[in-house]
Amino acid sequence: MKAILFKEFRSFFGSPIGYLVIAIFLLLTGLFLWVFEGDYNILNSGFADMTPFFTIAPWILLFLIPAVTMRSFSDEKKQGTMELLLTKPLSLWEIVNGKFLGAFLLLIIAIIPTLVYVKVIYDLGLPEGNIDFGSTLGSYFGLLFLMGTYTSIGIYTSTLSDNQIVAFIVSVFLCFVFYFGFQGIANYKIFGSFDEIIQSFGMDYHYKSMSRGVIDTRDIIYFVSITTLFLSMTVFKLKSYKL
Repeated sequence: MKAILFKEFRSFFGSPIGYLVIAIFLLLTGLFLWVFEGDYNILNSGFADMTPFFTIAPWILLFLIPAVTMRSFSDEKKQGTMELLLTKPLSLWEIVNGKFLGAFLLLIIAIIPTLVYVKVIYDLGLPEGNIDFGSTLGSYFGLLFLMGTYTSIGIYTSTLSDNQIVAFIVSVFLCFVFYFGFQGIANYKIFGSFDEIIQSFGMDYHYKSMSRGVIDTRDIIYFVSITTLFLSMTVFKLKSYKL
């Protein structure tokens, strides 16, 4: 698995992909938080917290993560190297986990520089240091779990076609459905007492729960379950391809 992980990681930085993902993520979040006028501008909000960042980050990552993962298996199929990959002395789970962790490690590197935002807000607070570290830490944990789920969805959709654009579009759609789709349906309040249950199927519900600074095991179980589901579907898809 380590061989696949390092191969994937090196491939990201052996091409412009890795650098572009990090640069675009930091550029977009930086512009929204510090430059563009609007609800997400921290300087204009009057509050020393990271809420604007954790609000827009899932939407930016909803497009960036599929762009990272769309080549995971679709490129292998297009280049005709899938058979070679599947004949390696590795289990399908090791191959899938290697691809998953390689992409996830890149995304972790992309969000590490955002800790600078925390330091800036810490210094800008009145009095200095007036920032809710519990909520900030919980939000970072939630964002990590969210990125893991997005990545697993992207890895799965990359097995559906040898066309990277198709894999990207399907991944964006599924990420949107799981992040906001259930919340959007619940907002219509047409199912009465079941609205909250429907809402709880969405990532947004559990992400916001963790953003309050309270790490609930139900939220962790939810993200781990969805991630495991899509990774399992990826393994199942590869089994059918291998056959």
